[in-house]
Parts: sequence; structure tokens; C-alpha cells
Amino acid sequence: MGSADAARSQFVVDEVSPSYWRVTFENGPVNLLDPDSVDELAALVTRIEQSPTVTVVVFDSANPEYFMAHWDFTADKARVAAMQPGPTGLHPYVDNFIRLSKVPAVTISSIRGRARGAGSEFVLGTDIRFAGDRAVLGQFEVGVGAVPGGGPMARLGRLVGRGRAAEILFGGDDIPAALAERYGYVNRVLPDAGLAGYVDAFARRIAGFDKDAVASTKALLDVATLPPDEELGPGLAAFFRTSARPENAVRAKALFDNGLQTPTGAEQDLGRVVARLPASPETAS
Repeated sequence: MGSADAARSQFVVDEVSPSYWRVTFENGPVNLLDPDSVDELAALVTRIEQSPTVTVVVFDSANPEYFMAHWDFTADKARVAAMQPGPTGLHPYVDNFIRLSKVPAVTISSIRGRARGAGSEFVLGTDIRFAGDRAVLGQFEVGVGAVPGGGPMARLGRLVGRGRAAEILFGGDDIPAALAERYGYVNRVLPDAGLAGYVDAFARRIAGFDKDAVASTKALLDVATLPPDEELGPGLAAFFRTSARPENAVRAKALFDNGLQTPTGAEQDLGRVVARLPASPETAS
């Protein structure tokens, strides 16, 4: 990584107070997650774990249209494959989300715009999800010939029930904020213009409580509700296996031809676009 890259942080931390941090994500025109995101998030999670004072962390986005679009389709696959396991013993992509879900502080996603694929997997790793009324979530990976890799199979069923999790995962479609709230994918939906103020007031309320009481309550809630770590590893292995198949290069080209990873085009309506992608040879035969 060059010096210019090293100086730019994707996760910018604002320590509003010793007990309340706000983390703003910014990476390109549609806020893609990439190998640098994995490295930075690992360091941030460690920082949260080791803080003696932080009680609540809010994650938001610098881009009102894209909270976190998805994983970067152009990311260096060799670099990703060579990443060393994190403290859980799993690949750091999954390790980050497992550790994020268990930090001794309440984590809140303040979702404006789109959070699909890896972005959805990120917010599922946080404790509470508040969304603006224009937000869109989804797991589109099956639509591009891949298995979701960041644990949504393990997390969504516990949140929304098996049938609705199956609808989200197999349909690969966009889930608008109102439906996401009805399903339990997000906690509640607020008018987009009022989201930040609501989340800030809620976070300040938690920040005023005793850290030990909050952390101990969260640890017990984690035991009762979080999936075991070993449920998440196989999903990432399946993602690596399925996403690398040659036929997916055809799908990726079609997506890029339709404006993938730019603010307009496919990213605007990705759930509909993936339904029109070229069929796999098995399906077409």
C-alpha cells in the first residue's frame, strides 16, 4: 500500500465523547468494501475491544445514497486469499463480523441508501439497525452465481425467520426499508432527514449508562442469540468456490456493462438487474 493510500482511512472515527464514537465509512463513489476495508475494520474492532470507556458506536456513511454498496468485484483475489486468519481462526473477512458482533459496546448501523451483499453482512454484524425510509438492503449473491460469504445464512434466519431469510437469500432482490422493518431485517425506519438525529439521541442515551452494565448485558444477549462462530466459516469457503467459476465472469461483465460500481446504472436497481443476467450453462441447457 502506498503512502497516499495509507494516509486515507475508509473508517473515520469521531470520538464524540469517551463513551460514544461515531464511525463514518467512505470508499469511492458507491462505498465499496475491499481488502483495505478488511484490514481497517480489523484494526477498528480491536480498538473498540480494547477501549476502557466506549459504550456505544454508531456506523454511518459519508454517501447518503450508498451506506455500503457491496464487495468490490475488481478486488485483488490473490490478496484476499492470502489474508491471515483473525483471532477467531477464520478468514479476516468473517472474523471481523464475528468480533464486531461481540465487542463490549453497543453497535448501531445508521443506514441511508443501499446496503447490499457485503454491506448487508456488515449491518447484520451490528447490534441495532436503524434505516432511513429510502434505504435498500439485500443479498444479491445467488443472482450472480455465488454463495453469500459473510454469514447472512447464519444471521438472517435468527432475525427474520427461516422463510423470510430464504426469500431474501434466494430471491436476490432489493428489500426496501419498509419491508425490511416489517420482516425484522432492520429495527425501525425513520424519515431519511431525521435518521441521524434520532440515532444520535439514542446513542447518547446509551452512552450515559454504565459501561459494565451495558457490556455484561450484551455478553449475555450474545450467548442467547448469536450463531456459533463455526457456522460462518463454511459460507465464506462456499463464496470463494462459487464466485471463482468461469461462468460468473460472463455475469460480472454484464453487470459492468450496465454500470456496476458507478453511482448510476446497475447500482440503482441491482435486484432487478441480476434477474436479467445471462443464465448459467446448466440452466440454459
